[in-house]
Amino acid sequence: MPGSRIERHSQRTVSTPSLRRYDFEEMISRRDWLKSAGLGALVAGGASGQGARANGPNVLMISIDDMNDWIGVLGGHPQSLTPNIDALAKRGVTFRRAYCQAPACNPSRASLMTGIRPTTSGCYTNGDVWRDAMPDAVTLPQHFMLHGYEVIGGGKTFHNTQNEAESWEYYNSFRGFLRAPNSPVNKFSSGHFDWSGLAVEDEDTADTQLAHWAAEYLSKDHARPFFMACGFYRPHLPFYAPQKYFDKFPEAETLLPSYLESDLDDVPAAAINTASGRRSLQDHDNVTSSGQWKRAVAAYLACINFADANVGRVLKALDSGPHADNTIIVLWTDHGWQFGEKKHWRKFTLWERACRVPIIFAGPGVDAKGELCDRTAELLDIYPTLSDLAGLPGREELDGESLRPLLEDPQARWGHPALTSMGPDRNSIRTERWRYTSYPDGEELYDHDSDPNEWHNLADAPEHAETKRRLGAMLPRNPSRKQVMQFQDLPAERRRLTELLPDHYRASDAANYVPLLPGPE
Repeated sequence: MPGSRIERHSQRTVSTPSLRRYDFEEMISRRDWLKSAGLGALVAGGASGQGARANGPNVLMISIDDMNDWIGVLGGHPQSLTPNIDALAKRGVTFRRAYCQAPACNPSRASLMTGIRPTTSGCYTNGDVWRDAMPDAVTLPQHFMLHGYEVIGGGKTFHNTQNEAESWEYYNSFRGFLRAPNSPVNKFSSGHFDWSGLAVEDEDTADTQLAHWAAEYLSKDHARPFFMACGFYRPHLPFYAPQKYFDKFPEAETLLPSYLESDLDDVPAAAINTASGRRSLQDHDNVTSSGQWKRAVAAYLACINFADANVGRVLKALDSGPHADNTIIVLWTDHGWQFGEKKHWRKFTLWERACRVPIIFAGPGVDAKGELCDRTAELLDIYPTLSDLAGLPGREELDGESLRPLLEDPQARWGHPALTSMGPDRNSIRTERWRYTSYPDGEELYDHDSDPNEWHNLADAPEHAETKRRLGAMLPRNPSRKQVMQFQDLPAERRRLTELLPDHYRASDAANYVPLLPGPE
């Protein structure tokens, strides 16, 4: 699309030092970085860095891990119960065609938090060290820190072990999931691909503890405007949550997603023949042969309902506290999830189910109330949008666009498609009507006006040759192919995990290895 953000940035790359010269011992310390960025007064506890933005508005950024479009306002599943998220949608604008930049946690979150798409940075996978790919990027929380905000977070914001202390003044680190007795409960030997209700109370879970932590902060006055990130883990695998949420979704009454047995017959081999694709096909065989398809869907619905309850705890605290009228709210998820569509589970595909995400904005600057927007939006648009709504200066290096015009008028003209990538040669363009995907060995083309399930690949249809050419021209012309350091190759001192609590497992967040400032009172 001429003039689109993808075309404008298709030739741009983010410089990276040679891996052979990359010396973590010489990396700038958090305190030195703050000083070099003009935040010396904040480091020293002075007030001069606070005055510029002393009146706010505040920002509350709520993220939910691995949650697809199964929320009431998006209609992704008719049995989903998300009253708190739906109530938030009535206060602002919900994007019905919002998409991630990569269908995997690390590259998706890194793109959102830096405003730089994977085809610019070269950060495509969960193993890529995003800071190596983008050594000079100013993250979203750093941008607010530079303008006098108190920047705090908790739970999962960056991916798992790649949280960055330099991006926060305080971070409430995650310390592991509760383990289900006798796991795996479903008897599959496939990592954390498991589901079960737990005989625990909400308050025993890390997500609810995070919600209470956020609620306490939101209930108090603060000397500076704040940027708070609150990242919930459920419904990420394993699908474990207190039993009362599972009781709401009886397995026998659970509806399966739309499914076509021959759905893979017309897709390129490269769409399937990957390590994650082969694992996903095995997942499907395991689930269907053991008769647990409905059970897995019900467990996911239960975990979504649990996540919604925690979102409600945070929003209730905001609404009853001193910041109710002066806080921008954005809710997002990092990618979608598949439940057997095209015989695939998890994410890691370029199909609609894995790429579509909820994005909801509410609060100051969001003029439209309770409206749905059908323009295409991307997760990396969140960075420039929050900056715009808060009245901060923009950053030229960002690949995204401010969504503010659509928050004022959801029907406004918009010329920006969405791009999702799984590598330099695996890219998918989504417009309001079409999805076009290019692989090394073939293409996919779906008309969402007539085929919302993407069952009929039109890429070989002669009558759609011009459509395919037009959409193909929107793909990045020079996607990054840089070699990015892998997380497993980081020095051990850069990979320390948090100490786990008793009876917990899977340390999903890194210790903040650079000491943080004292926690907010």
